[in-house]
This record gives sequence, structure tokens and C-alpha cells, in this order.
Amino acid sequence: MTGHDPLLELWQAEWCPSCRRVRQRFTELGVSFIARQVPAAREQRAELEAMSGQSAIPVLVAGEQVYCGEEAIFAFLERSCEESPEAILHQQMASRAKRKELEQACRERETHTH
Repeated sequence: MTGHDPLLELWQAEWCPSCRRVRQRFTELGVSFIARQVPAAREQRAELEAMSGQSAIPVLVAGEQVYCGEEAIFAFLERSCEESPEAILHQQMASRAKRKELEQACRERETHTH
């Protein structure tokens, strides 16, 4: 993507696994975006539904184009962005962070069960 590319808005929630994977991919590609938080309850997502025709997340708005769902967003990114030289490093760091998080959860669980 270049400086003339459309503003990217990701409609998402921090607790959503698909949204997390999309955010991670943006980081790997070195792409900036605006995160738009959505209400937890689908029935309260009128603004998202009016704009995209659906209430499910993630949704990416790129200029006049709307991409609904993780697969559609990844396909757009594949067509529009070059792989960042740091992509592999970001992937490795994300894996390490996830491993530490899981190890901590296991230690906490063991503490509660003994």
C-alpha cells in the first residue's frame, strides 16, 4: 500500500479471535488502520449493519469497498500489500507471546487445583 491508498477502518472487538488475527496480519504487513470498536451484542450494531449489511465482525472498510469476514479481508490484503521484511519477526514474537500467555494460564490453573 502507498500513501495514496484509502484509509482502512477495521470494525472489530478485542475479544474476537478473527479480529485478533486480522490485527496481527496488519502488524506483519506494516499497515496502519483505524480500529472501530463494536458493541458486544450484535443487535446493538446498527451503525455497522447500515454500513456493511451485516452485524458480524471483523469488517474492513477501504475507501468505498467493504470486506466482511476474515477470509475476505485477508484476500484484500494479499492483493493490496507487499509482505513486510519484518513479517516473520512479528510472527515469531506473536508466537512467543502466546506461548508465555498459555504457560502462565497453566501455572495459574495448577495453583488453583492444588
